[in-house]
Amino acid sequence: MTNRKTYQMVLTALFTAIIIMMAFVPYLGYINLVVIKATLIHVPVIIGSIMLGPKRGAFLGFVFGCTSLINNTFNPSLLSFAFSPFYSVGEIGGNFFSIIICFVPRILVGVVPFFVYEGIRRLCRNKKGSDWLALPLAGVVGAFTNTLLVMNLIYFCFREQFAAAKEIALEAVYSAILAIIAANGIPEAIVAAVIGTAVCKALIRWRSV
Repeated sequence: MTNRKTYQMVLTALFTAIIIMMAFVPYLGYINLVVIKATLIHVPVIIGSIMLGPKRGAFLGFVFGCTSLINNTFNPSLLSFAFSPFYSVGEIGGNFFSIIICFVPRILVGVVPFFVYEGIRRLCRNKKGSDWLALPLAGVVGAFTNTLLVMNLIYFCFREQFAAAKEIALEAVYSAILAIIAANGIPEAIVAAVIGTAVCKALIRWRSV
């Protein structure tokens, strides 16, 4: 029990450090695409969720949310008002919903992958090789948990502000949202599946030694 607690504490500290490092090293964790920031920080959160469980995963997701709030306040993109109540573009500014968008999807990124991973393994009855299915799918679902929730919350909470910032008609907002989901979400999901599977397999092997 002591060894397990130590293992979890060490991994939690390690993933927290990785998230913070990625957040504040330029173009490593957040990639500014002018309109919105693409991110790779979901990857250590997903890995932490799978390896450490939903509680510690949620904590890592919270850290992810904190770095997003700071980054969008001090290094903004066009839509940073949707992630920070402290940032505005002209008369368009963030509000309470910015906090929801910034934290809730990121915390869930630390929760959902664990249940996807465990659920698939149980469906496969923990057969040998089931990890090769469970891990990539957990990575993909975790990545899309972030992308889909963030972009749809922006649509429901900041549709008019989004249209004004992008200088498009309200009717075109969801088409623009879908374009961002496709452009950002699919590559982020692929990265999460590939890196998440590789790192988790190595950690699982190390844990069993």
